Amino acid sequence: MDISGIRGCGTALVTPFRADGSVDENALHALVHWQVESGVRLLVSCGSTGEASTLTEEETLAVARMTISTAGDGAFVLVGCTHNSTKEAVWRARRVANLSGIGGVLTACPYYNKPSQEGLYLHFKAIAEAVAPVPVVLYNVPGRTASNLLPATVARLAEIPNIVGIKESSGNVAQIAETIASVPKGFAVLSGDDAYALPTIEAGAVGLVSVASNVAPELIVEMVDAALAGDKKGAQKIADQTEDLTRALFAEPSPGPAKAILNMMGRINGEHLRLPMTPVTSAMREQLKRTADALGLLAEAEVAVSHN
Repeated sequence: MDISGIRGCGTALVTPFRADGSVDENALHALVHWQVESGVRLLVSCGSTGEASTLTEEETLAVARMTISTAGDGAFVLVGCTHNSTKEAVWRARRVANLSGIGGVLTACPYYNKPSQEGLYLHFKAIAEAVAPVPVVLYNVPGRTASNLLPATVARLAEIPNIVGIKESSGNVAQIAETIASVPKGFAVLSGDDAYALPTIEAGAVGLVSVASNVAPELIVEMVDAALAGDKKGAQKIADQTEDLTRALFAEPSPGPAKAILNMMGRINGEHLRLPMTPVTSAMREQLKRTADALGLLAEAEVAVSHN
């Protein structure tokens, strides 16, 4: 089981939509190609940034297939698959795991239920056993699920052969450091928050799954590579340079801000989201424009995406 691709700068990809709400396959193809061309070697398809909760099962499979086929050998692709019913999660995970060329399944804590640590353990164990030997990466994001996967539970889950890593978005660096100390060598801990990338990597994480790299892939790749190489000064310089961007991307519900900037850059046509997500406010759009322009991102605005 080769999991060497679960490292470095990963992008939590947006899912571009047309004005009628359908998935814009041409824009998706172009985005994935641009990410790989920019040095991103890990992609997350159909995650929370990809508005997975609004995609149908067939759309999820179609988006994942296109991401995998477009990336080819250029990137390791994790496909999101989360549900608050273990039985449903297992069924969906099996379908996702059967996709040709998939790198692994990314699955978050079941939302809404608020299970115990034992419930979380059994939930993830059932998913892993159902898709084995396909790699499984856990996703701890308490702000979205209302459940916090604790280090002791992660350590237990790490004993299951095909549970190979965790995307940690708890925002608690001390907890993440404890998780890193609790899991065996080779278990991949990834930061799930742009704002906490550097301290998390310093604590022993092997990379970042980024929202900011949707719009500034080369910069975020450079920052993460520097951090992993021990170049704290170089990594911090880029973190300081992109601080306003990172803050702006979460000033209103994600992925609205990222889609607004991608639209300004000509990477997608419009900034269409599916309800209950809505586009950013006019004031926010102006702020995003200033922030993106300051980083030189809008210099690429003439690069238009070809659409049917």
